[in-house]
Amino acid sequence: MSPRASKAHRAPRPRIGDAGGSVTAQPETATRLRAADVGTTRTIVLWSPDWPISALARSTGIDVGERIALIASGAVFACSASARAQGVRRAMRVRDAQARCPDLLVREYEPSLDARAFEPVLTAIEALTPGVQVLRPGMVAVRERGPARYYGGELAAGIALAGVLDDLGIRDTRVGIADGPFAAEQAARRADGRRPVVVPADGSTAFLAGLPVAAIGDADLVALLRRLGIATLGGFAALAPTDVRDRFGESAAWLHALAAGADARPVRARTPPPELAVRLDLEPPLDRVDQIAFAVRASADRFVTALVAARLVCTALRVEVETENGEYAERTWLHPRSFSPADVVDRVRWQLQGAGEDAGLGSGVVRIRLVPETVDPIGQHEQGLWGGGPDERVHRGMTRVQSMLGHGGVLQAVVGGGRSVADRQVLVPWGDPTDEAPDLAVRPPARPWPGRLPDPAPATVFAVRHPVSVFAADGALVAIDDRGALSAPPARMATGSRVRALTAWAGPWPVDERWWDAAAARRAHRFQVVDDAGSAWLLVLEMPRRADTTAAPEWFLEGRYD
Repeated sequence: MSPRASKAHRAPRPRIGDAGGSVTAQPETATRLRAADVGTTRTIVLWSPDWPISALARSTGIDVGERIALIASGAVFACSASARAQGVRRAMRVRDAQARCPDLLVREYEPSLDARAFEPVLTAIEALTPGVQVLRPGMVAVRERGPARYYGGELAAGIALAGVLDDLGIRDTRVGIADGPFAAEQAARRADGRRPVVVPADGSTAFLAGLPVAAIGDADLVALLRRLGIATLGGFAALAPTDVRDRFGESAAWLHALAAGADARPVRARTPPPELAVRLDLEPPLDRVDQIAFAVRASADRFVTALVAARLVCTALRVEVETENGEYAERTWLHPRSFSPADVVDRVRWQLQGAGEDAGLGSGVVRIRLVPETVDPIGQHEQGLWGGGPDERVHRGMTRVQSMLGHGGVLQAVVGGGRSVADRQVLVPWGDPTDEAPDLAVRPPARPWPGRLPDPAPATVFAVRHPVSVFAADGALVAIDDRGALSAPPARMATGSRVRALTAWAGPWPVDERWWDAAAARRAHRFQVVDDAGSAWLLVLEMPRRADTTAAPEWFLEGRYD
């Protein structure tokens, strides 16, 4: 039998994950993949561990050595080295972290702060070598060729680049050098902070082979590979590329190539964004709001004109103010559409006024900086052929009134969390982000709130509840016992001298708040009723405190459904 015929009669090779089949490794296939000319780029990766903590420290002046944790979605997103020494870990719940470290300093994680604080670091690195690619704030990739030639070797180049960050006060910078950004990143993660890890040319495959498979970063694929008995990148790389692609898809095939050291991604140098921030130096310092507002007009025009030239509009503006006493204050202002020069001047004036009184400032202002925090393409904010319609007219009217009354003079209502309709009514200044209101942080609407009135909520909530009497068909007052049972169905309600017949009703929905605190406990029952005129109302029956045996239940009209 010829060799060709013999090969044709071999049993078919089982595929990854097939029922009854085993995971087959194809070393010779993996070897061909590694040896193929995939065009890997020799790369230097600089990594600053705990960059979110460093960014917070650089922005707020907090000592990076303190026990700090940044929180996102109720869990630890990042923590300082001293906090980790106390047992705090990433993805840990806040309560568990504080239980392990009682003096933990907790702050909310701000992704924009990471990028903003990293910009001066990028500028310093680009002054030393061009062609910097930002993998994420705190980690950059640089082509090895230029720095290695200039400094006389890869090791010297890595040390020089780490020195740039050290000069900026960023300690413990890790440097990795290897074929391709993925291998260089893994090398940087395994550096000890004193000396770069240099993987020899064509040695990335052997370097990656012993690393845990979790390094590929895909949690679902990692879990599946572990169930198949694959614990290292070398074991993953040993699988046949065609089997990986057929069984797991194209994204897994790409990760398989990375695990095999065949990272063909080039280092793509970033294009530095144009400088859109505008700085105004005041000499001599000004201490009156009206004077500063007049002086900032030209800068506001220049700010908006530069954005338009870049085909951008600003939807979030950060105003930074420095005084001659060394005081510094900043605030980010949002706009429902985009900032015009007049809008910029208004925000500067409102920030300086503070409480809304146009009084002299405590010390003279020496510098104002206008920074576009968020920008959008100008095409997304172009007016239609016939103008912006009613929404645009409403916005202009609201902004005009706000400019006359102050920042808190025009409010918009949003629905918050809570059990009563009054608690759920949150007022936010016009133009501010509705999801960042302080009341929403205290009472988030996403929480369960047991006992909350079911939807829909009443359109009108009375600021002062109106006393009302509710009668049964026989004329007796409707009461409710401790088990929530009505004495009789509601038939009529009286507000003052007006009596309305009730055609429908629903409830009760009980409220039992702070039952453990006798002084603050509240018991109530809510009802939805419809009168003979077709109007729907929200009624509440407030029960007396358990300690007060002489008081009687009281009915109130709390809202109206329009």
